Formats: sequence, C-alpha cells, structure tokens
Amino acid sequence: MIATLFAMDPWMIVAFMGAAFLLYITPGADMMFTIASGLSGGPKAGVAAAAGISCGVLVHVLIAALGLAALLLAYPKAYDAIRYAGAAYLLYLAVVSWRADGPSRREGRAAVGRAFKRGFITNILNPKVALFVLAFLPQFADPALGPVWHQILLLGLFLAIGGVITDGLVGIFAGLFATRMTRISGLMGKVSSLVFAGLAARIALD
Repeated sequence: MIATLFAMDPWMIVAFMGAAFLLYITPGADMMFTIASGLSGGPKAGVAAAAGISCGVLVHVLIAALGLAALLLAYPKAYDAIRYAGAAYLLYLAVVSWRADGPSRREGRAAVGRAFKRGFITNILNPKVALFVLAFLPQFADPALGPVWHQILLLGLFLAIGGVITDGLVGIFAGLFATRMTRISGLMGKVSSLVFAGLAARIALD
C-alpha cells in the first residue's frame, strides 16, 4: 500500500482534498451533529464527536473498498432499514438531551467517550455516507497506479483526517460558545435536542 501511495499523483490528491474541503464546509448531518455535541458537552466532546464520525467514515470506506456498499443499491429495503435505525437513534439522543439539565463539565472522560461513541454510531447508521464514499472516492482512483482498493483506503484515510480537523474545529467553537453560556446551560441541552431531532427527520424523510 505504501508503494501505491507514492505512485499516486500529488496533484490528484490536492484536487481530492480540495473537493473534500468543499464538502466539509457545507452544512450537513455530520457538522450539525458535531455542533450539537459541542453545545451539550463542551469543546472536548465536540472534538470527540468529530473523531467518532471520522472513524465511522473509515468503516464505510472499508466497506466500499470491499465492494459491499453496492448491495445497498441492490436492496432498497436494507437501505431503508439502516436509514430508519439511524433516525431512531438520533431521536433517542434528542430525548436524552431534552431531559438533561445541561452540560456537565464534571463527567470528564466519560462525556468525551460518549460523544465519540454517538458520533461513530450515527455515522455508521447513515447509509448515505456509504453510497457517497462508493460514488466519490473511485473517481480519484487510477488502476494504472496500483490496486484500486488500496487507493480507496488511502483516499478514505485522507478524507477522515480532514473531517476530524474541520468538524473538530467546529465542535471546539460550539463548545466554547456553550462554555460561555453556562448560565443558560439548560437551554444548550434543548438546542442540542432540537438539532438531533431535526437530523432524525432529515434522514427519515430524505
């Protein structure tokens, strides 16, 4: 795989990351989830959510590299089942956030670990990510440079790293905003709940 990396055109990688950056800054489910996590748990939780999302992306990349993501296109019912499961999980997070009194800064590593897990699960249960990876990454692969699945894994790794950086910064800013608003921390939980519920509706209705 290292040989494949060195064989890849640097300008192609730059073009790929440029296209990825446009995707990063486009408001979407991942960005909204990271913002909600930062608001409810602080800067560290926002970064942890971004890391969890990127780990989920890597799983989708692995699935795409193995060619399994194409099965979601062949079996619409399987696609719908995963989509509704993701929406149900987000609704669960919305209820939990609504009932919470506000972000707790004393939970430490537990809060960060929970944000990572939620980000990972939310991304895994979004079949659109798998289909996007399957459609997007191969466009930048060249069979003449080495095994295509090697290139897909490498591009997916670049995509995930960029996602951690971009969404992580968004989560940090959201967390800093929430920290400055500790007097109305209960409201931050309500805002997070509404974001989670909105994401659930978006996934279920798309």
